[in-house]
Amino acid sequence: MSENLTPFGVLAKILQKFVISFSCSFFFFTDEEPEAKGLLGCQPSDKERDLYQNEDAFSDYGSHDKPGTILQKFVPEGKVLFPDIFQTNQLLFYERFRAYQDYILADCKASEVREFTAEYLEKVLEPSGWQAIWRTNVFEVLVEVTNVDFLSLKAEVKLTHPYRCESQVNTFTLECMKELLELKENRLPLQELWVVFDDSGAFDQTALAIEHVRFFYQNIWRSWDEEEEDEYDYFVRCVEPRLRLHYDILEERVPSGLIIDYRNLLSECEEIYRKFLNLRSSISNGDAETELENVSMAEGLRLYSEIEQLKQKLKLIENPLLRYVFGYQKHTGIQAKGVRPTGGKIIHIVSTSMMTSLLHSLLRDKLYQESHEEMEIQFHNDPLSAINACYEGDTVIICPGHYVVNGMFSIADSIELEGYGLPDDIVIEKRGKGDNFVDCTGANVKISNVKFVQHDAVEGILSIHHGKTTLENCVLQCETTGVTVRTSAELLMKNSDLYGAKGAGIEIYPGSKCTLSDNGIHHCKEGILIKDFLDEHYDIPKITMVNNVIHNNEGYGVVLVKPKIFSDLQGNTQDGSEGNKIPKVQTNEEVGTVDKEGQEDLMQYASGELGLYARPYFCDQTEQIEGNSEIFSELVAISTRKGQMKNKRLSGLGITEADDNLMSQEMFVSIVGNQFKWNGKGRFGTFLF
Repeated sequence: MSENLTPFGVLAKILQKFVISFSCSFFFFTDEEPEAKGLLGCQPSDKERDLYQNEDAFSDYGSHDKPGTILQKFVPEGKVLFPDIFQTNQLLFYERFRAYQDYILADCKASEVREFTAEYLEKVLEPSGWQAIWRTNVFEVLVEVTNVDFLSLKAEVKLTHPYRCESQVNTFTLECMKELLELKENRLPLQELWVVFDDSGAFDQTALAIEHVRFFYQNIWRSWDEEEEDEYDYFVRCVEPRLRLHYDILEERVPSGLIIDYRNLLSECEEIYRKFLNLRSSISNGDAETELENVSMAEGLRLYSEIEQLKQKLKLIENPLLRYVFGYQKHTGIQAKGVRPTGGKIIHIVSTSMMTSLLHSLLRDKLYQESHEEMEIQFHNDPLSAINACYEGDTVIICPGHYVVNGMFSIADSIELEGYGLPDDIVIEKRGKGDNFVDCTGANVKISNVKFVQHDAVEGILSIHHGKTTLENCVLQCETTGVTVRTSAELLMKNSDLYGAKGAGIEIYPGSKCTLSDNGIHHCKEGILIKDFLDEHYDIPKITMVNNVIHNNEGYGVVLVKPKIFSDLQGNTQDGSEGNKIPKVQTNEEVGTVDKEGQEDLMQYASGELGLYARPYFCDQTEQIEGNSEIFSELVAISTRKGQMKNKRLSGLGITEADDNLMSQEMFVSIVGNQFKWNGKGRFGTFLF
């Protein structure tokens, strides 16, 4: 590198390895180095950009113009004047994806990762003649690489002259560093080396290759991966989901609580795995079985079982589909304030400005009561401050306007949130990336006449964790999921419009109660998702759906999540005795023969429950009737099977439950009068896990 090169000479040296076409869409290579293609790359083709760049269109992790063509330099901070290094830690998702899939790992097994990585490094890494900064948690020191052992992923180094080192302690003199390197046989892991910047381009591939190796072992590789099943593609099974999760976290697409859980699970699993390895290595290989060995074997089985459970939880979070299906089930846990110490209730008025005409209308329509009871009124500029000031029984009246909030609405007390006017006139828009928009844990929360608009969201627009929430005459413009009804929570949603969810419009958890009447649910990934039927300990939710229009969703109108065991049981109608028969789910042909009297009974029940109709609207179209009956039949069949499984388990313990009648069970499902139109996959589907 001591020779002086003209600009043309530099260009010629770069082009010795590959030639870039004018379109920068394809790579043409010399016969000398056919494998060194595209890692620096030029601008990706349109197809590649569509595949990898859509998710990162607003990413800050590098330039979209010419990613990797000319690497940027980074100036190290500190008291010691180190040379600049290559900036490689801001690569885009699709750059790392392509490198691991096409050039490094391909279709290798977990046991072959090191071998494939070594082959890749051998083709692109300069074996000597470059400098790097050796970084640890304690010090940084400048070294020169003299050789690379590709299989062990280590480089042989020597200290540079002059000696440059910066440490948190003053003990790392030149002599101490020489002794430390001698102890390491002058061999350092490539992951700990940051390549010194060189503007000739000769070491760009080297810097990128080391970055890919460093990122892989820091963020992708798990110490137990080699012991996993080695039957199919390691990249698809482990690398891709973990890589996507990493970038989802960087882009703040994952709830902060779920990130904490994932990292805690990962640390716990690594700690238990270390204990397992130590225990396994301590067990004697001799033929004679001692009592101590038996105890160790039992302890090893226990640790192994714990590791498997933790790995399954990690995979659940790493898989984007399962992460969406099962969701994040924690909430803020804000405690209710209860009744105000003075015992009174307050009406909170929210308005950006108060005109006399508006005040007069409020006095006439909302504030004046026939009882002439004295009330305290407080005025606020934004809805968030009003809700935070509420106690049990307070009322928040929001005047027409467009309100932009950056925080989360945590409603832990029974309050009323009411818009004064039409929903399109009272718009509450959330900006800024946060975990939640509206969180409800109050015993009886009522929200009406408001439009919620969500942007850059991580979680759904409304989450109900406990208690009952009534949503009436509202508009919900969603970003991720829409409304989530958690276990033991209750939702009554009437005359509302929900759209735009990238997940499900409404997610209904087991053990919850959900009543939906005269709503529109449309232009979501899925319309309604009923999920988490894990075993008989989870009660089926009590669902009433009347006169809803569920249309133009990308997937199904209604999706049911259930374990494969229920699907296996569906065809099994005999269990040894007549009393243990499992009911058969009705097919579409059988659904058409559902007797009208039973449908009318269901509609009368829904009528009494909602208190809105003398006789609910009944769709004349056979397809719509089949859609309602199909969903009803499936939910009823699952509930019956779960009940029979529970009775069978209890009978094994000597406990019997006599009442096995469907209508006398705790649950009741009413699905009538709903319309399912133009949903991408149909009106009803199931997801088996």
